[in-house]
Amino acid sequence: MSAPSSPSAHPSAPASGSGSGPTAAELLDFVRRVAADAEAVASLPLDSEGRTWIQLEGPGGSEAWLIGWPPGTGTGWHDHADSIGAFTTAAGTLKELSLAARLPTDGWKTLELTGGIDRSRQLATGQGRAFGRHHVHEVLNESATEHAVSVHAYYPPLPRIRRYSRSGAVLRLEQVERPEDWQ
Repeated sequence: MSAPSSPSAHPSAPASGSGSGPTAAELLDFVRRVAADAEAVASLPLDSEGRTWIQLEGPGGSEAWLIGWPPGTGTGWHDHADSIGAFTTAAGTLKELSLAARLPTDGWKTLELTGGIDRSRQLATGQGRAFGRHHVHEVLNESATEHAVSVHAYYPPLPRIRRYSRSGAVLRLEQVERPEDWQ
């Protein structure tokens, strides 16, 4: 992400009754409600050069973000380590590339992926998805002219993000980021 915008809090959803934090379904419900809030989406300043974001108050102690995507930007391959999550497109269209395979969680630097595990989905305005721990994906705004905006939530709050490079069937761990690296 590029230069952050000012933090802003939005009302959160009720906490999960389970006492163990929100479920992926509850996170998805939250991001869908925020994405449908035109005032919240309009509060995000957009930048033509890089992604912008506002941290939100997520449900049940989760971490949540409203993110602006200039044309042609993306995250690169990454995962959210031990956090579950959800995101919804609030404006524009995002593409998610993901791996339908459970990867080892630690102790590796390079993996050769098997065939048939690549997944691709287009997420237009109002569409989203939830995901489990160690979900490896890349999110892209492939539009040449339009910004996209999305809402993301993670529980527990992100302990780390692992960044990968990919060349054909080879996935390589490149970097491990901690919260102080992006906040």
